[in-house]
Amino acid sequence: MTENPPEGFGPGGGGPGAAGVTGLRRFVKRPSGTPAPGTQVSPGVQEALGTREADVRRSSPQVPGGLPVQLGGQRLGSQRQDDPPGTERCEMCQTILDGWHGHLVDLDKRSIACACRACYLLFTHEGAAGGRYKAVPERICHDPARPLAGTDWNELQIPVAMAFFFFNSALGRVAAGYPSPGGVTECELDLEAWDRLAAAYPLLDELTPDTEAIFVNKDEVFLIPIDMCYSLVGELRMYWQGFDGGAEAREALEKFLAGLRRRAVVLERGR
Repeated sequence: MTENPPEGFGPGGGGPGAAGVTGLRRFVKRPSGTPAPGTQVSPGVQEALGTREADVRRSSPQVPGGLPVQLGGQRLGSQRQDDPPGTERCEMCQTILDGWHGHLVDLDKRSIACACRACYLLFTHEGAAGGRYKAVPERICHDPARPLAGTDWNELQIPVAMAFFFFNSALGRVAAGYPSPGGVTECELDLEAWDRLAAAYPLLDELTPDTEAIFVNKDEVFLIPIDMCYSLVGELRMYWQGFDGGAEAREALEKFLAGLRRRAVVLERGR
């Protein structure tokens, strides 16, 4: 997760499920003590640091139907057989993770890996490891001068009041999803309508492909790290009851929004 995520949404905060979205796998945390297979140095660090003796064994499953991006994964935070329950390791160098840590998007596997600070910073440089890995940014921005008008939201024809959007570089377009009892529900997006809104709302045009998302809740719009979207989805799924999610899910959402409001910085215009 990012260095200071909103309260209640740490790394791998979601529950398991089968739903997926064009772009990323659900944010899933393994039960404590469940080891992950193949916990040696990844090919990204092997290439970036010149390590030639790593025996890389990864087992990140693919989303059924060929959906192009996965997030989180059953391996979120690698663990060795002899690690104490709850231990998480950097999936690049196998350093034990202590507290908050960064995430990397693997553009080949379309998945996300946990990373220690050193490995995270390595992949903030464009083209590291041949461009395979991208560090998930930590910024949270908003544009309070331009709240989203209801008529503009209706143009996107999203059937709910809360959703997130990101640019999927594999597809070359923006994809959209929203929380549901089964995880992330993908929804079709009117790309022409999105382009019109991006021209009217500068924040929408700030997206870094694959690693950032536009999160919309009613008239509030935030630019956030994409892993936070899936952390929220997993949290809501654990609490979801009934048709509208229930009181616990609403409380979790309010905590998430309060954290965003507190941390968000105003979008700098004229960039």
